[in-house]
Amino acid sequence: MPHPLRTLNFRLFFAGRSLSLIGDAVIPTALALAVLEISGSPSAMAIVLACAMVPKLALLPFGGVAGDWFHARTVALITDGIRAASQLFVGFELLAGDPHLWQIALAEAIGGAASAFAMPTEPSLIKGTVEESQLHRANALFGIVRSSARFGGPALAALLVTLAGPGLAFVLDGASFAVSALLLGFTRVRNVPVERRSLRADLVEGWQEVRRRDWYWTSLIGHSAWNGAAAVLMTIGPGLAAREFGGPTAWVVLLQVGAGGLLLGSLLAARARPRRPILTANLGLATYALPLMLFAADAPAPLVIGAYGIAQAGLGFLNPVWETAVQQAIPERTLARVVSYDWLLSLGAMPLGYALAPLAAGLWGPEAPLWIAGAVVAVACAGTALVPGVRDFRARTPEPKSLVQAVS
Repeated sequence: MPHPLRTLNFRLFFAGRSLSLIGDAVIPTALALAVLEISGSPSAMAIVLACAMVPKLALLPFGGVAGDWFHARTVALITDGIRAASQLFVGFELLAGDPHLWQIALAEAIGGAASAFAMPTEPSLIKGTVEESQLHRANALFGIVRSSARFGGPALAALLVTLAGPGLAFVLDGASFAVSALLLGFTRVRNVPVERRSLRADLVEGWQEVRRRDWYWTSLIGHSAWNGAAAVLMTIGPGLAAREFGGPTAWVVLLQVGAGGLLLGSLLAARARPRRPILTANLGLATYALPLMLFAADAPAPLVIGAYGIAQAGLGFLNPVWETAVQQAIPERTLARVVSYDWLLSLGAMPLGYALAPLAAGLWGPEAPLWIAGAVVAVACAGTALVPGVRDFRARTPEPKSLVQAVS
């Protein structure tokens, strides 16, 4: 079985996407510093993040339809260009020294809207540049790059900000999207033509593909619970760590250990081939309950940090395994629509966690939302083991065959 990187088209796509993932990894730190520098108000950051998140959530189902109606490569080229322009605009405004908060908020809104159309195309682009027998390795490679970027992103962002301020990070991110678009322009991607119907009919068909697979929609409930719980921890965790562990250092260490665990899980997924991939991955995701409950129980910092590393390893393992299963099981003609609902449910749970965590903490103390989130994650993720479709889902091991590629 040839390695996917031996395939020219996947190699071009992988190089471009890897650059854009690394560029994106520096943005959270750079964005926070830029907004704080302009406004001096932490609440302004929430406004900018909302400007990016709301268009993304609102447009994701339509992005899925676009990804199925049109060639995934065409959609990705357009969205890469838009995201390059928006990030370069912010970068040059910051470097010029006279930025305005509304400009950053508008650029992030445009970038969020473009992401809503770009994200559902990723599985189709991977599937269209490799053989089916190479899918797992291809997804694992992307998982390793994402985890590595997340691990090194804050340090790289700090270096760029020290050299020239946050504007340089935005310029490099915009340039990474431009290079990604250039490489994608030379990539040949297999395309499966889809008969277009009305927008409503195709939205409904995508949702029906989700509903008719019990392993899929029940897993999405677990994934949504995980994202909501992660939002609770990110909201409550820093303050509680400062109080219980004697300062913010333990929280920084926890995040870095988590990033290392994420990378370790991705590396493990590249080697492992579980017979029951959905069941194994969901049970791994359920380990996120451990750091939440240990944190709430006032356990020692090393124990909480270690548990968080294990939980993030479960996430790193899940991503490539889940993506391969979805690419193999969902018909290619509806793949983008199905994936868009996956993203919508997962990302939509995060604002809920951000909103409810402070409310619960104010009523019952900061430990209460962590106990609740831990219980919800444990039940939602481990509970999928009771679903016949989750238990019966078996990994496919297709024979290698020639990849027929169509020029877009």
